[in-house]
Amino acid sequence: MRVKKNKIDSNLESLGFKLFERIGRFSVRFRWLVIVVWIIGVAVIVNNLPSLGSVTQSNNTDFLPSSSPTEKALKLENAFQPSDVVVVPVIFANNSGLSVKDQNLIDNLQQHFSSIQYVEKVTNRGRSVDNQAEIIEIDASGKVSSDPATFIDNLRQAIKQANLPADLQAHLTGNLATQVDNSKSSGQQNSELKIGTVIFIIILLIVIFRAPLAPLITLLPPLLVVTAAGPLIAEAAKHGLQVSSLAQLLLTVLILGAGTDYGLFLIFRVREELENGLDSYEAIIKALSRVGESITFSAATVIVALLSLLFATFKIYSNLGLPLAIGVALMLLAGLTLLPALLAVFKKAVFWPTKPQNHKSRRIGFWGKVSARVVQKPVHVLIIGVIFFAVLAAFAPGYKASGFSGGSTPPSGSDSAKGTALLNKHFPSESSNPTAVLFKLNYSAWQNPQKLERLTSLMDSSSEFNHVTGPLRPNGFSLSPSLISSLYTKIGSPWRLPAEQPKNLSFIKPTIYQLYRATSGYISSNGQTVQFSVGLSAGNASSTAAMNATPTIRNAIAVIAKKAGTVDSGIYGKASAFYDISYASNHDLIRVIPIAVVVIGIILAFLMRSLIAPIYLVVSVVLSYLASLGVSVIIFMHIQHNSGVVFILPFLMFIFLLALGEDYNILVMTRIREEAHSKSLKQAVIEALNTTSTTVTSAGLVLAGTFAVLGVISTGAANQEVREIGFGLAIGILMDTFLVRTLIVPSFVTILGKWNWWPTRHGSWVEQDN
Repeated sequence: MRVKKNKIDSNLESLGFKLFERIGRFSVRFRWLVIVVWIIGVAVIVNNLPSLGSVTQSNNTDFLPSSSPTEKALKLENAFQPSDVVVVPVIFANNSGLSVKDQNLIDNLQQHFSSIQYVEKVTNRGRSVDNQAEIIEIDASGKVSSDPATFIDNLRQAIKQANLPADLQAHLTGNLATQVDNSKSSGQQNSELKIGTVIFIIILLIVIFRAPLAPLITLLPPLLVVTAAGPLIAEAAKHGLQVSSLAQLLLTVLILGAGTDYGLFLIFRVREELENGLDSYEAIIKALSRVGESITFSAATVIVALLSLLFATFKIYSNLGLPLAIGVALMLLAGLTLLPALLAVFKKAVFWPTKPQNHKSRRIGFWGKVSARVVQKPVHVLIIGVIFFAVLAAFAPGYKASGFSGGSTPPSGSDSAKGTALLNKHFPSESSNPTAVLFKLNYSAWQNPQKLERLTSLMDSSSEFNHVTGPLRPNGFSLSPSLISSLYTKIGSPWRLPAEQPKNLSFIKPTIYQLYRATSGYISSNGQTVQFSVGLSAGNASSTAAMNATPTIRNAIAVIAKKAGTVDSGIYGKASAFYDISYASNHDLIRVIPIAVVVIGIILAFLMRSLIAPIYLVVSVVLSYLASLGVSVIIFMHIQHNSGVVFILPFLMFIFLLALGEDYNILVMTRIREEAHSKSLKQAVIEALNTTSTTVTSAGLVLAGTFAVLGVISTGAANQEVREIGFGLAIGILMDTFLVRTLIVPSFVTILGKWNWWPTRHGSWVEQDN
């Protein structure tokens, strides 16, 4: 029975070798065809498909599950703005005061806006009390979400063509304009990231290979893939795939990092086969037959980990997995075809001016010496390693989530940033970063505004708010309920009043007229929904303190709603949205991780032909994850004194460490298995670590470096979260590379002995060592 099992195991291994050997022979034989097809294919894709930046989505609240309190509050908000309508505010300002001439220009531009595709209605929302600014709201069809950049560009082109005088400013503001400006900024940042990462990788690979051509050969496939993957994903987005701006940045880092790793796996093995005396073509073919399986299963673990995100309820995760998985799958294809073809073209020149050493003169390197000590005292090494990771992991429970702007703050100097500044200057400070408290009434506030006094009084007396603007205090100035009732009776609903006060209403003071018009922003057209714009006592709505205060604020609103006898209530703003996002993220962490662990464990079991090895390989990653999260808490919260760590980091850290960390596990373990055919277990471990550690450490440095570059190029306070993601993942990958893969895993292998490959028996070392 044992013989039969060994035969099955051997046949499976042989089948894998033959498959990748055939791929290698094809790529070597038709090398020029493979290269030309890739280059032409990428050129066609780039020239005919949209850019990724044109379809990215930046508003995290759009990704919340429908059951979240924020989404329920948005349903109340629909009384002011229907859910299938996208509103783009345009603010006009003249520091000397808006003149009649200015008003005529604004009216003409308002008519021009009405003729632009997808614009359904243009409404003048009135002037500021200081008479220096005016807001127009453009209601557009939800169809603009499929190509927001073009729509926003059309609006800005209309403003440009109006040739407004120098003293009359006009800028777009609001979520859609901010999203478009952030996508453009993200595209620029993505280019900087790509350039910075490429420079870093080239310098590092020159140091590693001591050859100028090897880094370029290694980098060309991932560069072509990252160039083609963006447009392919963007085209998929045109057909319904949702893509966030975070995916755009992570795609570049992931493809350049993982693609370089796969290249290192192959190139180092090619050099080794050259040292064994094979000619260039046969060395490439044999190298691919040996590491092709490792590269394929490495990519498979990453793809599976990313696809497990589809089970997340938070759409920023479920919509992140598929775009990145597409990129990794394309990188796998390039790693198995394009890279061998390039190596076949340049042959030994790849390593010039160095020459591959004869394998007989190959020295035992640093990691070979380390592994020799590890296999002598594996229990001691394992205990010390576990204690070290446990101490760092002890800081992980101190993790507190902070918000993630995700593109909700306009980039400095942009048109939307200028519009936001004018909004802050001429209208209440909450206009650009509003926190809205909404109440559903069982009566019409237009016909019975006196009842609003009780609601306003309760809001004013709440300790949770330091500023309240509402239906009785629009734009910060008071209107009595009796005056609102009188005006409603005499001139009708403010929702139907024009911005310019008609002459037949000249009996009303202009300031009163504008204040009454402004009440339409706080009382719905049917009068049954009212909202208050508030400042939070806990701090700025974007702060972690305000986010953490959300449960208390919601409880206070519920008490107010009960006392005032309202039908329903809710709060909508950055703080409450960030809180719900953090809650959804933590919930998905518990939901998705077990799925990813189980599926990757199955892949490892199939690759290792073992039920034991996958257990400690996954456990080692979990240990590394907890320790890395602990280090992040130490750095970002205890050393930098931040109030929290960006909520998305624990999730991304686990997915990337689980998937990319297993890449190195796969390379090391498959090499141990290969060496164990002819050596004792201890000798197999030493030889495997000696030959693969340079590859693993180099790949780890490249991958960690690419994430570190993400942290470095993310300058400015607005990118603090991106820096935390970049440096946090870099720290985790370095710990995984230099400690887990080279110390913890070899210790497990040595201690378990013949049980590593259970239920199969593997190699001659079983009899020799045990």
